[in-house]
Amino acid sequence: QLQLVESGGGLVQPGGRLELSCAASGFGVSLDYYKIGWFRQASGKEREGVAYISVRDGGAYYEDSVKGRFIISRDNARTTVYLQMNNLKPEDTGVYYCGVWNEGREEYESWGQGTQVTVSS
Repeated sequence: QLQLVESGGGLVQPGGRLELSCAASGFGVSLDYYKIGWFRQASGKEREGVAYISVRDGGAYYEDSVKGRFIISRDNARTTVYLQMNNLKPEDTGVYYCGVWNEGREEYESWGQGTQVTVSS
């Protein structure tokens, strides 16, 4: 079963930017046939979707809360999915996770440990 690992979080001031990475555990594991989603969970709140990508064709979709500010992409080798976050706001604070779409169960799964993003002055 695919296991994902997130990285790249940190502390940033409002208006700043960060880039998160999501890759499968193990070296160079291909994500080519998967749909990957970025999610976040703020303290005391449920996990919510942020952005999604079909790794094979690069098709992307964004939730309204991040549209125009975040960009989801994948590398040419299709082993890593990125989330570039621009013009960050305090409400973007949370633990960010990536998950893989399970067609049979119709849900995202294989969450990693997440990476903390804190937007604060």
